[in-house]
Amino acid sequence: MIPKIELATIAEIKALQEQKLQEALAYVNAHSPYYQRLFAERDIDISQIKTLEDLVLLPVTTKEDLQKSNDDFMCVPMTKIVDFATTSGTLGEPVTFGMTDADLERLAYNEAISFDCAGIREGDIVQLMTTIDRRFMAGLAYFLGLRKMKVGVIRVGAGIPELQWDSIKKYKPTYLITVPSFLLKLIEYAETHNIDYNNSGIKGAICIGEPLRNPDFSPNVLAKKITEKWNLKLFSTYASTEMSTAFTECEHFNGGHHHPELIIVEVLDENNQPVKNGESGELAFTTLGIEAMPLVRFKTGDIVQLHDSPCTCGRNTLRVGPVIGRKQQMIKYKGTTLYPPAMNDVLNDFDNIENHIIEIYTNDLGTDEIVIKLAVKEESEAFLNEIKDHFRAKLRVTPKIIFTTTAILNQLIFNPMSRKPIHFFDHRKSM
Repeated sequence: MIPKIELATIAEIKALQEQKLQEALAYVNAHSPYYQRLFAERDIDISQIKTLEDLVLLPVTTKEDLQKSNDDFMCVPMTKIVDFATTSGTLGEPVTFGMTDADLERLAYNEAISFDCAGIREGDIVQLMTTIDRRFMAGLAYFLGLRKMKVGVIRVGAGIPELQWDSIKKYKPTYLITVPSFLLKLIEYAETHNIDYNNSGIKGAICIGEPLRNPDFSPNVLAKKITEKWNLKLFSTYASTEMSTAFTECEHFNGGHHHPELIIVEVLDENNQPVKNGESGELAFTTLGIEAMPLVRFKTGDIVQLHDSPCTCGRNTLRVGPVIGRKQQMIKYKGTTLYPPAMNDVLNDFDNIENHIIEIYTNDLGTDEIVIKLAVKEESEAFLNEIKDHFRAKLRVTPKIIFTTTAILNQLIFNPMSRKPIHFFDHRKSM
């Protein structure tokens, strides 16, 4: 089911993208109040934007722009909207995205080719372990994509290991869609209740929300902890509500594959200019083929690297590497630049840690202060020193570490108003 364009030459892929770019710009110029105003104010002639290289002539769109002018991005009357989704609001106020019937079909197509990339085929059964309600685009997208593939879906939703295992034993799914850290909870429950999880029939898991790879694509600590016990393939994905597109790994695990018929991607430096080939920067994208709320050069806030070498699977598309961190979550601590994923990896090295949160504050000197709160199986001064030594060895600095209880942390991590577990809290004052 690999789309022909993904097997085409680099030149053919570029030609298609440039054609679709011109169509997308003409569309927003005709239908988007926000982009009509922006292009007029900046005196931009979109007919001069013909190549991917010309994108730098256009201004970027930010999350703040979306938050301030949400309704002005809508290109169709409300009567054409058949579904309303919102962003998770991780880095600010949630933004509403309306979708037309054609947008939902595009969403289903995106997920179908993404799941196919990970090896899911007609005849498989997939257990959906994420919410499909609460205006969550991803859960709906997964369901629509699997339905388009004629794959069976078990809509269990998030959490509750007992219910997940009851469904696995009863319906015998071949794949799971889940947050990867929850797989450790499933393993723990299975071991406690004498469930032979390695003979459960599960071949793989499509993992969302948490990284599985190091920048060189080797498995990170979380991925190793899962696969050392459970013999299944873990496929990493990258997506967002704003892009309505997913980048999913194939069986060679070398980054999430780009779908060039759906989205144009750039990696930008601090001046919104493309970084040199292979360098890391902020991912920006331009959506293709969206009716209701298309975006042009939207900056995600995610720091990534793009990889353009051909993949062994035969696709010639770009691949997006693991998210190094979010630009707004960058921490300057004692002269060292840190992102939460790096600290998560250090903490994942310890089996004694049951859960954690990372809190960032602005101290009296106006600099960043890190406090990590841990729920552990056994507290001791020796274990605290071991964690601090490990931080020094891996990241060169040691944050403040406090022991607390699982009950206290769970109230913060599993906020009923959030669709995802929250492990990072940024309390810094705006400077």
